Amino acid sequence: MTVKLAVIGAGARGQIYARAAAADGRSRIVAVADPDPARRDALAREHGLPEQARFTGWEELAAVPRLADAVVIATQDRLHAGPAVAFAGLGYAVLLEKPMAPTEPEARRIVEAVERAGVVFALAHVMRYTAYTRAFKQLVDGGRLGAISSVQHLEPVGWWHMAHSFVRGNWRNTAQSGPMLLTKSCHDLDWLLHLLGDEPIGVASFGSLTHFRPESRPPGAGSRCVSCAVEPACPYSAKRLYLGCLGDPEREFWPLGPVTSDATTAGVMRALEEGPYGRCVYACDNDVVDQQVVMLEFAGGTTASFTMTAFTPLEHRKTRVFGTHGFAEGDGRSIRIVDFTTGTEERIDTATRAGASLADGHGGGDAGLIKAFIDAVEAGDQAPLGAAPAEALAGHLVVWAAERARTSRTVQAL
Repeated sequence: MTVKLAVIGAGARGQIYARAAAADGRSRIVAVADPDPARRDALAREHGLPEQARFTGWEELAAVPRLADAVVIATQDRLHAGPAVAFAGLGYAVLLEKPMAPTEPEARRIVEAVERAGVVFALAHVMRYTAYTRAFKQLVDGGRLGAISSVQHLEPVGWWHMAHSFVRGNWRNTAQSGPMLLTKSCHDLDWLLHLLGDEPIGVASFGSLTHFRPESRPPGAGSRCVSCAVEPACPYSAKRLYLGCLGDPEREFWPLGPVTSDATTAGVMRALEEGPYGRCVYACDNDVVDQQVVMLEFAGGTTASFTMTAFTPLEHRKTRVFGTHGFAEGDGRSIRIVDFTTGTEERIDTATRAGASLADGHGGGDAGLIKAFIDAVEAGDQAPLGAAPAEALAGHLVVWAAERARTSRTVQAL
């Protein structure tokens, strides 16, 4: 069986999933829908799609007789619910980019639609599908660490990544996309729930926008990096970041791709002079937090703390697990284990060589997700994905509760 896929949204995530699906060898792209003709035609040319397989939007694709087994929905976050509900109702299996939706009612509507239709549904929590996660999950479930007392988990967003995506980019403003904890860190709350396999019962959270504000603007700074006197000494220089991508195909795809399709010095400079990515990070319309801490209590008594911060290199997540019989800490590639009975140490190498970023396939998670999704579509069974639609929603419910806790300075029951 060759699984036929239609891609809705031909931006970076849509392109990545399409390439991963083609590389898997058991599927092929048969249609693309995107209102941007350049993006739409670029993906169509890459996968050899004729004109009749190119659609200006998901509504146009939904209006024709079913032409694929599954859809990959990689639109902007606020455009997830409509196509997810529609295509589930048409009998398509659905792979939906995270977050599921910006609001709880929309997310619940998606879950209800896919459950009612009985179709395979995958939410792109790609961290679940890495070799590293599998090894860590087996370690915890195997009992070697004893009962889990607590967990510390860190998401190092990366100083330049924060500036690119969450200060200048599409996810900078809560009203336009969603809170940082949803758009960036729903991965992590889902991962903690997956790792521990227990029910969260309470959450508290603190965090704010501490740095990328007008008050932090250096004296003499300009409104754009191309004409700023202090730009050479600024850690968040757009000129340094984007001109530094030239000549590197992976970095030209991301982070430069969303900035301009003209990968030349002149093209980059023009984009920085005219577009949103050239703005001073202290003079944008951003309001999402640049640091946040979430504290969780689970039904079995385990506690967990999660820290998201902009002020790091962009690296794999770091996790420490404190058990009654042993301690483990992981860095996205390997896991160090200390046995309390023998005092011995062991290191598990998960053979993860890829980096943590979008350009690196999220440490193998993108390819792992696509493989599991194709397995599930081939079998007509949700099981290969390891999570039912309601489980995919669970981490989002924690996110929304954590945001209520943060903004009201309360502890929220779950």
